[in-house]
Amino acid sequence: MTAPSKVPSTPRAAISAARGRKPRKFPVSDGAPVEVVEDGPSLGGRLLALAAMLTIRPTLAIGSHAPRLPWPFGLVDAACRLIKPAPGTVRATISLPNCNAQLVRAAGVLPADGNRRVVVYMHGGAFLTCGVNTHGRLVEALSKFADSPVLVVNYRMIPKHSVGQALDDCYDAYQWLRLRGYDPDQIVLAGDSAGGYLALALAERLQREGLASETPAAIVTLSPLFEIDNESRANHPNIHSDAMFPPKAFHALVELVEAAAERNIVDGEPEKIYEPLEHIEPGLPRTLIHVSGSEVLLNDARKAARMLAAAGVPVEVRVWPGQMHVFQIAAPAVKEATRSLRQVGDYIREATW
Repeated sequence: MTAPSKVPSTPRAAISAARGRKPRKFPVSDGAPVEVVEDGPSLGGRLLALAAMLTIRPTLAIGSHAPRLPWPFGLVDAACRLIKPAPGTVRATISLPNCNAQLVRAAGVLPADGNRRVVVYMHGGAFLTCGVNTHGRLVEALSKFADSPVLVVNYRMIPKHSVGQALDDCYDAYQWLRLRGYDPDQIVLAGDSAGGYLALALAERLQREGLASETPAAIVTLSPLFEIDNESRANHPNIHSDAMFPPKAFHALVELVEAAAERNIVDGEPEKIYEPLEHIEPGLPRTLIHVSGSEVLLNDARKAARMLAAAGVPVEVRVWPGQMHVFQIAAPAVKEATRSLRQVGDYIREATW
């Protein structure tokens, strides 16, 4: 189902202040993240990781040696249009100033009317690929378990556009929800992989605006990439055990991000690479991180968790041994994927009661 809707580029002043709501109790951080290690992988989880190692990893290894060739990154999302939504799912296309988004509701979830919770979802794909189609089933499951509509942002991607422009699109999506009547404490920022970067960067952008009332209810990330810089990641022991990413893949990503930033001129200067971990301040939303115990982005997850907790932000990390990167995309075929998404849904419900 497609129902186009447009939102103009609206100044922040046009967005009304949060309505009067009853005071909410927030978790308190003791200065250290909570980390829970889940059970080891099932047979389905092991087979999924093996399949990624035999197919995706070799493909990325080839591409990472020549990242600037005109690879058909858009084909991945286009091909996934063949994946039909689950019965009863409602998908509506929303037009934003520079991109579109898709508002997804699982069967039985009430419409996005500004009165209950809602999730802004920023898909992964290394800022290069994927979109609403590759993540359709994952988002439907998240909508079901969170009992919430999910707004998936089809943000502009590198190499044609910059990461900064992708963040602008996510900001526009957040504004669209505010204009629909949602208060910040009804909105959860979520994302996987590169979408984790965008979720944290968006929360920091809202915080920099200086409005104490503009703090979203929570941040939720799956296998998040939290920094562009590759130094600490390159030295992590999981660089050799990751089922999806060869070591050179992250060097290639940095090269592409930097090249895209140089082409985007902001105030007469090339766009500067933004590092969310360099801008962590007290007052950011409570954060949940799910990550594989054998992927290299375990480095980003634990590093971010330590820094957020040190700033007084409540953080919970759930480590899933032996899984591939963003294994939740395999739900319901892999039972741990379903269990992870159910936990995420419970967290979102609790954060937005």
